[in-house]
Amino acid sequence: MPKHILIVDDSKTVRNLVAFIMKKEGFKVTTAEDGLDGLEKLYSLSHVDLIVSDVNMPRMDGLTFIKTVREQAAYRDIPIVVLSTEGQDKDIQTGLTVGANLYMIKPAQPEKLVRNVKMLLG
Repeated sequence: MPKHILIVDDSKTVRNLVAFIMKKEGFKVTTAEDGLDGLEKLYSLSHVDLIVSDVNMPRMDGLTFIKTVREQAAYRDIPIVVLSTEGQDKDIQTGLTVGANLYMIKPAQPEKLVRNVKMLLG
């Protein structure tokens, strides 16, 4: 059964690009437009193996989304990759502090993204 990845990003272009890359690698993909949509999708799916999330999004930003996911026992161990344009050390530190396993800066190179996702799912 293919691993299921939830992609949370307010940019349709980024969502489609990351979804395309992951589907090409054989992953099952669900996309969400922001943190609130991401939570709704997460709760409605029977199983998610990994989350890729942006930081800057309307309604609920990525950091709040990650914190909310991490506060729930059922989702505490899902690997989370942040994919953001915010690339300063303090941004990266904040992302990792709230519970991301990995912080990548946009635009992500497809090979590197795939390699990191596979490593986290390893």
